[in-house]
Amino acid sequence: MSTSKKYKRPESLQETKHLYCAGCGHGIIHRLVAEVIDELGVREKTIGIAPVGCAVFAYDYFNFDVTEAPHGRPPAVATGIKRVMPDHVVFTYQGDGDLAAIGTAEIIHAANRGENITVIFVNNTNYGMTGGQMAPTTLIAQKTATSPFGRSAANEGYPIKVCELLSSLEGTKFLARVAVDKPGNVLQAKKTLLKAFQNQLDKKGFSLVEVLSMCPVGWGMTPQAACKRIQEEVTKIFPLGVIKDLTV
Repeated sequence: MSTSKKYKRPESLQETKHLYCAGCGHGIIHRLVAEVIDELGVREKTIGIAPVGCAVFAYDYFNFDVTEAPHGRPPAVATGIKRVMPDHVVFTYQGDGDLAAIGTAEIIHAANRGENITVIFVNNTNYGMTGGQMAPTTLIAQKTATSPFGRSAANEGYPIKVCELLSSLEGTKFLARVAVDKPGNVLQAKKTLLKAFQNQLDKKGFSLVEVLSMCPVGWGMTPQAACKRIQEEVTKIFPLGVIKDLTV
């Protein structure tokens, strides 16, 4: 019997032109989500909610139903869809500006209610789509289009740690942080996403996976340097691992 595996495009990914910037982590994350959906065999009953941000055109990439939500409102839209169609797999795909800035209220209250949805939170520490402005997750001293001298704790406060923030809410069941900067972390990211989706299938409640992602253009560096920055700077502020797990 042959044990070889053929690397191919997942059925849950469309064959379409890649529009993300070179070195961006969204393409990797999209593939991981698609692989998980395929492996769980739920493509025909999966509904994604796209954000306003770099992944605003997620429906062009995924080969299943994807709807659009106003900026920051994907958890509210996901709540409505899941309650009307509880047999479907419903997930949001959000950036740090969409989820942690304009969407702060939506994510906190959806989490606090313990909605049985899966949230994929992509953290690249800036507003990537609109030109690299400072985000709620921007690191102290990080330079952006709107913080050219670096973020100051005295002026702009500290970066928001979403997983840790949500961990105090009784409605949250699974919170974890992963990264896609190197092969080992990509493999771990897939395992974590698989668990988050399986939690929903098992009706275990609210799951959120934060994914640390590279943004070479927004950060003004090469893709290689962006991966190194994840390892040397970003993970020191946003440590990887499971933050909360009440599903076991």
